[in-house]
Amino acid sequence: MGSSRTTRRTSLGIAAALPLLAGALAVGMPTAQAATPVPGGRVALEGARPGWATASADEGGTAPSARVDARVYLAGRDPQGLTAYAEAVSDPASPRYGAYLTPDQARRRFGAAPQQVEAVTRWLQGAGLAVTGTNEHYIAVSGDVAAAEKAFATRLHDYRKGSATYHAPTSTPSAPGAVAKAVLTVTGLDNAPHRATHQDALPGPGAGFRNAGPFSTYYGSNIATSLPDAYGAKVPYAVRGYTGRQLRAAYGAGARTGRGVTVAITDAYASPTIAADARTYAGRHGDKAYRAGQLRQVTPAEYTHTEECDASGWYGEETLDVEAVHAVAPDADVVYVAGASCNDPDLLDALDKIVDKRLADIVSNSWGDIEANETPEIAAAYDRTFKLGAVEGIGFYFSSGDNGDEVANTGTKQVDTPANSAWVTAVGGTSLAVGKNDAYRFETGWGTLKASLAADGSGWTGFPGAYTSGAGGGTSATVRQPAYQRGVVPDALAKAAGADRMRTVPDIAAVGDPNTGFLVGQTQTWPDGSVSYDEYRIGGTSLAAPVVAGLQALAQQARNLPIGFANPGIYARYGSPLFHDVTDHPLGADRDLAVARNDFANGTDATDGLVTSVRSLGKDSSLSAVRGYDMVTGVGSPAPGYVDSYRFPFRR
Repeated sequence: MGSSRTTRRTSLGIAAALPLLAGALAVGMPTAQAATPVPGGRVALEGARPGWATASADEGGTAPSARVDARVYLAGRDPQGLTAYAEAVSDPASPRYGAYLTPDQARRRFGAAPQQVEAVTRWLQGAGLAVTGTNEHYIAVSGDVAAAEKAFATRLHDYRKGSATYHAPTSTPSAPGAVAKAVLTVTGLDNAPHRATHQDALPGPGAGFRNAGPFSTYYGSNIATSLPDAYGAKVPYAVRGYTGRQLRAAYGAGARTGRGVTVAITDAYASPTIAADARTYAGRHGDKAYRAGQLRQVTPAEYTHTEECDASGWYGEETLDVEAVHAVAPDADVVYVAGASCNDPDLLDALDKIVDKRLADIVSNSWGDIEANETPEIAAAYDRTFKLGAVEGIGFYFSSGDNGDEVANTGTKQVDTPANSAWVTAVGGTSLAVGKNDAYRFETGWGTLKASLAADGSGWTGFPGAYTSGAGGGTSATVRQPAYQRGVVPDALAKAAGADRMRTVPDIAAVGDPNTGFLVGQTQTWPDGSVSYDEYRIGGTSLAAPVVAGLQALAQQARNLPIGFANPGIYARYGSPLFHDVTDHPLGADRDLAVARNDFANGTDATDGLVTSVRSLGKDSSLSAVRGYDMVTGVGSPAPGYVDSYRFPFRR
């Protein structure tokens, strides 16, 4: 990771189901492969057969006695009406803008009717599946392969996927016509990845990490005069880590503090030291002290997959998210809602808790996976939750990813998910220069090339070096272009994958580069076995998402009403001075930028020496930050005036 951490954005997907509903904002996703015929009197659950379940990978029928755990997600009373209502209340041009429903109203209008639940339950039990849980979103079932094959009228076979073998349907699963309208999707008919044995207890604080100096206190305050030039000039040392005061000034927070607004954060697991760490950090850096009850956690009854998901590794993610939101919006309430694991079903459960009880106005999410690992079924389940949130005035913000176009990471150009959903705000990343007296100087798109100091100290080996990380972005292969992107996203980007205009990512951006990152404080475990609080610089779009969520809390305070799903309003402001139009060359086309860094070779102290490198800014894989909309920073980063523009209906 080097001396600046980027944070975790992986979730292990377990999924399967129906395509997204068509509409102005969310549109259909193609199935993973061509549907196969289904028996008469039944309705296909399109997309419920994963793309990796091919004939060449088929290893034969799954043992009839093997166990299947599945969720049958419910479509609710009026799925088309849900889409239409979510669009209307989110569109500033609609007369119904802001006419949000309470959770009870949404449940009565769009939730599953008791008769639907009863009918679906009878069907599943009649096939021999045992119902293990029922809520307003899904019916969980368990049984052997024979029962699952009977229920969904398909066979399950074992298929090779990489170095492992998983079972999956051989043909398109289906539901009886009598209950098909009540069924949104079924997940779990394929069992990739393999479920780990569940554990009830979380591990202690994760391994310690520290940055090595020297540092700049603000961008450019400490020039590395003893190091070789980069791009024809001496470069500054990386900042120690920006604080809330600097971020609030850079993005025009003004006097707003987020009072009256609640921001939820979802991640996997829960840090056992978060309250003490957040309190200590705020006291050290001039952030407002937490009020009693201002920070709280909602945790599941038990945790699972703690080894598979590296549970303690998620503590830093939660710490970053909580401390960044509080630093930007110091009076906002913060509720952390923990997933029982890093798997999609558990993270989706965490999001559903927020919607079902309307725990927050704004939801920051710093996790995700590559689009190739997303199935249409789990996408449909996520989107229904996002739409239900929209009708209640809840907005979801997702980090766009930390691997640029994903080619270096996966070999294939693609975007990340759930940031690819048409119903969330995807947050990209920038490299931020905050100067003396907290003055905003410039931003570039976040994209890093790294070159190490030559052994003789005379230059940088292989300058400008290899790509390490950058803000995720690109064109979705599965989600069509939503209405709010029309006329803003150039066709050269929207049609990058073919003739159809597709969803592009991100929508908006904020600081993400670890080299211009945020200082966080966290209790960690050190090599000698001791456990103590320390601070380090951190970055990634996992930083950008909570920063934007905090700024949206300030904007909601200005509006004095929930903003809800923010994208239509964000794109309505496109091209105005309310955004910094971020480019990779803010100081001129011939002026490349870089910072110098020293890292501890062992990550904690100088015992094993230092590693010196130069990190170029604005070099994000094949992606570029340019004038106008781009696939690194979207419409740009919030500028002074953005927050207060929500006080009145926006007119450009």
